[in-house]
Amino acid sequence: MNRRNFNTIVGMSSLGMLRAKTQFNALDIPYKYNLNYAPHLGMFKAHAGDNPIDQLHFMAEQGFKSFEDNDMRKRSIKLQEKMSQTMLQLNIKMGVFVAHNIAWKKPNLASGKKDERDAFLSEIKSSVEVAKRINAKWMTVVPGLKDFQKNIEYQTINVIETLKRACEILEPHGLVMVLEPLSFSNHPGLFLTESPQANSICKAVGSSSCKILFDIYHQQIQEGNLITNIENCWDEIAYFQIGDNPGRNEPYSGEINYKNIFKHIYSNGFKGILGMEHGNSVEGKEGELKVIKAYQMADNFV
Repeated sequence: MNRRNFNTIVGMSSLGMLRAKTQFNALDIPYKYNLNYAPHLGMFKAHAGDNPIDQLHFMAEQGFKSFEDNDMRKRSIKLQEKMSQTMLQLNIKMGVFVAHNIAWKKPNLASGKKDERDAFLSEIKSSVEVAKRINAKWMTVVPGLKDFQKNIEYQTINVIETLKRACEILEPHGLVMVLEPLSFSNHPGLFLTESPQANSICKAVGSSSCKILFDIYHQQIQEGNLITNIENCWDEIAYFQIGDNPGRNEPYSGEINYKNIFKHIYSNGFKGILGMEHGNSVEGKEGELKVIKAYQMADNFV
């Protein structure tokens, strides 16, 4: 990609690259966000093209300091290493990647079955190597479907015991799995759906390597009462993800008051990453600039 072709380009950046300047950012330097938002691959491909390295450069040029990639574990080692080198050069921090093959069609951790537990733990071990390669700290874990042949309390014990075993793998490396409750409308039948449930499980596991990924989009659908639930789970939340509802697109495309939520998260002193795990409500370059504008507006709470 030749970034000299951007219609919005101005001047040279401190990184020695051309800086994209949009109507939403009238400065010769990137917008400075109060919170650490992390785009994902594909979000800005109309501007940056399909090459992941070029996309990382564009994210940095727009002032983003982090990046997340659910599929990082599936990418080639060569590409992982190249992306890691690029993130180091651009001072971009790696956010979450998915740590294991999520069981969407059968019980996983809730079943207590040895083969399913062993498969999960083996994938956690392999994800440690991925995390080292890409300088990641957090990895997403979804316990899988409910086992409808077992009482929910027995399922909970099975999940907790497996997560304790996973922590034994992660703790020596300072890595953190973040449990993501998901909504019934997107993923019916899952074991883990609500933040109080995730909070209780993390308390029971009792490890700094087992925390919550609070996905604001999913929890708006599943339980609402967002700020109160964030506050009640605060000690166990290590990571946030973003998406407006309905539609699962950028802030201001739906019903969630993201400015108030971001202000609360900021006021509580959160220093971690907020992943932009959503689509764009408008296609093409116009839609990508709309995403950037939405984050600058929602982040303007100080």
